[in-house]
Amino acid sequence: MKFLTAACLACAVFLAGCASTTTPSSSTDAPAPVGGTSTPIALPAGSAAPVYPGGTLTPITSGQFGSRSVVTLAPPVDMWDRIRRGFKMPDLDIDTVRDQEQWYATRPDYVQRMTERSNRYIFHIVEELERRNMPTELALLPFIESAFNPQAVSSARAAGMWQFMPATGTDYDLKQNIFRDDRRDVLASTRAALDYLQRLYNMFGDWHLALAAYNWGEGNVGRAIAKNQRAGLPAGYTDITMPAETRGYVPKLQAVKNIVANPQRFNVDLPVIANHPYFQSVTLTRDLDVALAAKLADVRIEDFRALNPAAHKPVLLAAGTPQILLPWDNAAVFQRNFEAYSQGQYASWTAWTVPGTMTVADAAQRSGMSEADLRAINQVPPRMLIKAGSTLIVPRGARVQEDVGALVADTGHLSFQPEIVTRRTTVKAGRSDSVASIARRYRVSAANVAEWNDVKTNHVFARGLAVVVFLPVRAASTARVGTGTPRGVGAKAPARKGLIGKTPVAKVPAASRTAVVREKRGGTPSKQKR
Repeated sequence: MKFLTAACLACAVFLAGCASTTTPSSSTDAPAPVGGTSTPIALPAGSAAPVYPGGTLTPITSGQFGSRSVVTLAPPVDMWDRIRRGFKMPDLDIDTVRDQEQWYATRPDYVQRMTERSNRYIFHIVEELERRNMPTELALLPFIESAFNPQAVSSARAAGMWQFMPATGTDYDLKQNIFRDDRRDVLASTRAALDYLQRLYNMFGDWHLALAAYNWGEGNVGRAIAKNQRAGLPAGYTDITMPAETRGYVPKLQAVKNIVANPQRFNVDLPVIANHPYFQSVTLTRDLDVALAAKLADVRIEDFRALNPAAHKPVLLAAGTPQILLPWDNAAVFQRNFEAYSQGQYASWTAWTVPGTMTVADAAQRSGMSEADLRAINQVPPRMLIKAGSTLIVPRGARVQEDVGALVADTGHLSFQPEIVTRRTTVKAGRSDSVASIARRYRVSAANVAEWNDVKTNHVFARGLAVVVFLPVRAASTARVGTGTPRGVGAKAPARKGLIGKTPVAKVPAASRTAVVREKRGGTPSKQKR
């Protein structure tokens, strides 16, 4: 009986030691040990750090108990509460902040749309911030950048929820090709944005300056700081000279922070966002149509695209998109339906690498599509040839068993060159003009000049003879001067300062030569005039 009593007493002392904490004055203060050496965990400034007893247990005296507090184990009730608990940045209290508060407070519908849209992504962002021990105010930055729209594109071509420019995206390993744009990807862009923000904070040692650099560029902020330092002036965020957009950037974030911290003060009703993952990732093992993926997951196509905004083609390539995001409860549904699917191909589209430069009409004929459909799905602009090595999305035949390889999925690109629309033009030969001299003058090949005029390549034309050449439309229009005589005929270096001299006439490609021969024989080179 005495043994049992002693054991119970020891257990009570142990639990009392576990529940007791210190209240440090800063995040770097170490709590006093209880009964020996203890190991605190790192928490934000002002938070109560739990103390884990080590060594021999000793009773807590009344004096020690009065200086300690009990750590609450209750999780945040929702994401807004969780974000508030992680605020770490110093507050910015200037008139611009109050102006921004007023702007948001007078637009409740806009705030409602933004906050509801954030429901899909904010849990993941806060998780990543807490894992990196970064301020949770940064979870509110997409409100400022894109209103939490992962499809947002700025006039300067910044894209995605975090608004990465193409070059900066490349610097942070955000792949951009014809199949996907990782600047829009929820996981990849968040990882890159937090990497970039951490780098900027390490560079400037101040979150406000880091945010200014995120908006304006680190080089610009660095030069503005150096300018003030040379002049012996303060070089903080409110001291340096910045563009108006950057000047208002941090106040916008501060205004949103203040609204989240105290929504009642601004008459804002924040929607409830559960402190629970909204999505989970699912490994993609086969190329899969976007429409079929949404169907197998039993989600609307709009909801699927909202979680997988990086995919901007009708097919997902497993080699380039190894995972997809699905609502939490739909991930298991997708897996079950995917394994049971037996109604045909997973993907009705594939990738085709164009073997040589060709017209859109030729590419469409070879891929079994209409020209209009090929243009639409591959976003081919008018009056362009598709360059060799380009990758096109084309229908996948029933006999095609292989999925698209990793090299094409990661590096697929689409390049164009302008169609050369030619016009039959006649010019008068000058003294001693030959096939070679005419070819040099109009920057075409001697073989073409010989073919167009049914002569040999070493032929010399009689003076005044009408010579047929096929020139790009713009050059052809300037080759005639009233009577049809080309400017500078007979001169050794014709049109040195004329329009022909300023307009390079490229060698006629294979497609153009075919069209030229048809016209000379009475046909119409319709493909070149579209």
